[in-house]
Amino acid sequence: MQIEAKGIGFRYGNGPMLFQGVDLTLHPGEIIGITGPSGRGKTTFCRILAGFEQAVEGTVLFDGKPLKKNGYHPVQLIFQHPEKAVNPRWKMRKTLYEGWQPDQELLDLLGIKQEWLGRWPNELSGGELQRFCVARALGPNTRFLIADEMTTMLDAITQAQIWHAVLEIAKKRNMGIVVVSHEAKLIERLCNRVIQFG
Repeated sequence: MQIEAKGIGFRYGNGPMLFQGVDLTLHPGEIIGITGPSGRGKTTFCRILAGFEQAVEGTVLFDGKPLKKNGYHPVQLIFQHPEKAVNPRWKMRKTLYEGWQPDQELLDLLGIKQEWLGRWPNELSGGELQRFCVARALGPNTRFLIADEMTTMLDAITQAQIWHAVLEIAKKRNMGIVVVSHEAKLIERLCNRVIQFG
């Protein structure tokens, strides 16, 4: 089982190519870093990997077959801004249990408090919201996780807590991870290899 991206290229409308010829193969248990200047298409590439965006060139294969969004997706994407990934009209309990129901062990590992479940998204901090987004992404069918600047906006303690939880779960499940970050130390510490954009 693997994700394989071959010759991926993308542009907006009839504009110039944002990037092209990008190859990536991610195996279970592997952590790949993606780094590079802003505006070069790292987030767009992540969206293509997760099936949210269609490449104009190349293909993305999951286990040798084109990605299909049937049921709970095996490739989950965690965005930089958690407030954009949740429905502001849903309380956090509904948001959390939309796709699947995480067990208490996972909630404890991520530091999600029971009293937060009855709150609205705007009543939580960015770090608290991101914990919910991570929990939602770690469903039982998730095989690969794409973390797009997942903890960039958070304080150092919250960053460490979230990454500790994600890495512990990934190790237990032999999940593959793509880490997008401008933080060289984080990339160096976590990743088996690095792809440079731009």
